[in-house]
Amino acid sequence: MKQKLPMETPVYLFLGFLESGKTKFIQETFEDPRFSSGEKTLLLVTEEGEEEYETIRFAGAENVELVVIDDQAQMTEAYLTELQLKYGAQRVVVEYNGMWLTEDFFSAMPEGWMINQVMTFFDASTFLSYNANMRQLVFDKIQNAQLVVFNRFDDTMDKMQFHKTVRGISRRCDIVYEKADGKAEFDEIEDPLPFDINAPIIEIEDRDYAFFYRDLTENLEAYVGKTVKFKGLVATDDRLSPQDVVVGRHVMTCCADDIQYCGLACVLPEKMDLKTRDWISVKGKIQFQKHTIYKGKGPVLIAERVIISEQPEEQLAVFY
Repeated sequence: MKQKLPMETPVYLFLGFLESGKTKFIQETFEDPRFSSGEKTLLLVTEEGEEEYETIRFAGAENVELVVIDDQAQMTEAYLTELQLKYGAQRVVVEYNGMWLTEDFFSAMPEGWMINQVMTFFDASTFLSYNANMRQLVFDKIQNAQLVVFNRFDDTMDKMQFHKTVRGISRRCDIVYEKADGKAEFDEIEDPLPFDINAPIIEIEDRDYAFFYRDLTENLEAYVGKTVKFKGLVATDDRLSPQDVVVGRHVMTCCADDIQYCGLACVLPEKMDLKTRDWISVKGKIQFQKHTIYKGKGPVLIAERVIISEQPEEQLAVFY
């Protein structure tokens, strides 16, 4: 009889560069009896550092199968499916190679694999250098993380530098600073938005659009029913009605190669002869409703006032 994959397989994804503390954390996790309830577990290791796993110390070691994937070409849906069926895995733990993009793993996940937790580890002593020289890889490791851990942190380091880098990528994750003695401190730095979300009219300055768009997508319920005003770049499409456009900005999230147009559906107060690449100043109320561009529901700006504008000095929105 042909084997079938489980309907849902939880995946625990551990990210970070070589020698960032991933192996140590995963080892300690598997040694904890609370992490072992008898599930068949597939431990995928995609890079080998100085630390090696002592599987004999795992709680429920007989239920854990460790597989090394040292060639990224092996990271395919077919091979991962084969491994799961071979070992009857009910959950998957992945120590992911810091030089590989997480998108490649997400694309290779078999049907039913569900990301349960994403944790990212950095060596605090090398993090700022990595961020300066390999920004895209740092961005990649933080953008989906629920927890970012800075290991080997000491009192000579400025938390604000680390905080700003992480918050420039994600406002959702927790941040922990772990010192050499094992003591850990949660990041409690308040990080207010650069605009007043409770104002009668939320005015978004040109340089703040990237923060507005990210917070809108991460915290949509806080914006529904609110009136916003900003200057944006129009995009049109023949499939849209004469009163529908998209308005937004080009946003650079990590580097020049990662610039993308980030906009939201906009219903104009009246039919206007707007064309793609027109700049407009728009004021309107955000609603959560169905729209053609979303294939379902999404944030829709019901415009009250639209004025054609000159292009601003700061056309590209960035996370400063």
